[in-house]
Formats: sequence, structure tokens, C-alpha cells
Amino acid sequence: MPHACGFPDTTNTGVPAGMRLRRVPSQVSHGPGWYFDPAGAVRVVGNGAVLQGLYIPYNVSVTASRVTIRDDRIVVSGNRFGVSLHHTHRVTIENTDIYSPYAGRNRLMVGIKDIYGNSTGLSILRDDIWHTATGVQVESGLVAGCYIHAMGYRPGDHVNGITSNGGNTALLVIRGNTVFNHRIQTDAISLFEDFGVQANRIISGNLLAGGGYTIYGGQKPGGPAEYNIRITGNLFSRVYYPRGGFHGQVAYFSRTGRKDRWTGNGWSGNATEKLAGLIP
Repeated sequence: MPHACGFPDTTNTGVPAGMRLRRVPSQVSHGPGWYFDPAGAVRVVGNGAVLQGLYIPYNVSVTASRVTIRDDRIVVSGNRFGVSLHHTHRVTIENTDIYSPYAGRNRLMVGIKDIYGNSTGLSILRDDIWHTATGVQVESGLVAGCYIHAMGYRPGDHVNGITSNGGNTALLVIRGNTVFNHRIQTDAISLFEDFGVQANRIISGNLLAGGGYTIYGGQKPGGPAEYNIRITGNLFSRVYYPRGGFHGQVAYFSRTGRKDRWTGNGWSGNATEKLAGLIP
């Protein structure tokens, strides 16, 4: 188990063991800064709102700032999001389970999604996320100590553990997570240039496995020159594929970009077996 090596898994992420949760809306339907919308969502509209100790079988839509989502269980299926962020600032999502009961056609589309890619000050900490096509989709902030695993899939999905689509160059730190994607595609962590340049990304100290390539490193062929992409101290596991990902550990990472670094990465079974020479 990853926790035996100091990494996140079900034992040290998500809702604390033994915690009793109140069900929304049958036991509680509103609180300071939030309310249950009968159309099928929990709306978080008040700055400083705290949602804690709740079982929420609906999307949690956040349009406020300085919001804390803590010790909750969010269960959503289909082409929806677990937590959706809309122009927010300083939202924290921690020790929360986010999942669908189903891994196939009714998987959850995205566990946590920054809808417009412009939220700031995000902290995504020690969450347990599974049965999603994409675990976390954000452009800035901190994703740390999370366990993203048992990826879901319906035909047509691109399966991503933690992904960024580019265009926002605010700092994104992905640190100390376990991301296991047993699917043959797409990744555990990806930096894509769908909407613009990739820059100011730190991917450090994670335990990673699976996908087509385990990491997509930010440089789209023919796209703008990425910069300040630092991939350091990660461990790649062969639990699914001999090369970490089906095709390999990393694609589209440029070692020639300004301030780019690839250092201290190795295999999880042998931390001294470095991968510096295995970059395409």
C-alpha cells in the first residue's frame, strides 16, 4: 500500500474514519453561505462558507471565495462534476471523498474542475478521488496529498489524473500525491497547451503509474514555448505497465525551455534508478 512508503492512499485521505455525516438534503438543506437547489446541486454563494461533515449526492457549485469544503463525501455520476469552481479565490477542498459508484458509462466526468480556469489560491488537499474520467482539472494553486485512482471510463473519454489545459501562467504545484491510472490512456498528470502556453508548474514528490504516458510535460508540438516546468523527485511505478505508462514515463517535456528541470525522478521499486536518460 502506498501509505507504507509515505504516500497517500485510502488510509490517509478522504473523510476521517468513523466520522458521521449528515445527508443533504434530507438531514440538512442549507447553512451559512450555501443551500440545496432542488434542480440538483448544492450552491455555495457566500464568501467564507464552510461545508463540513456532509454526505452530498449532488454537484457542489462554488461561486464564492474563501470557501472550505472539508470532511465531506460527494457522490455524483455521469457527465457532471463533483466540485465545480466559478471565478473563485482561496477555496480549500480537503479530506473529502469525491467519486461515482460506477466505473463505466456512469462514471463521474471530473472530480474537481475549475470551470473557467481562472480561480486563484486553490488548495486541494488529502482528497480521495475515484471512478472519474478526470480527477482534478485546474490551472493554478496547490494539489497535495491526494489519492486519485480507479479511473472511470466511458467511450470517448480522455482519462486524466490531474490535468491543466494551459493559458494561465499562475503557479500550479502538484506535490506528494498518489495518482494511479490503470487505463491505457491518457495520463496520471498532464500539462496540455489547449488554451495557451504552459508555464510555472511544479510536479514534485508524487507516486505515479499508468496512462498512455504517465506525464505529459507541457510542450505541444508547434505550440508556444513552455517555461519553468519543474518535474523533480517523483517515483514511477510499474504496477500496470513495464515503462510506467503504456508508452513510457513522459512525453512532450522540453529540457531546453527557460528554467525547465527534470531531476531526481526514479522507479518506485528502486529510488536510485533515475530516469534522466529516458526522456524522449
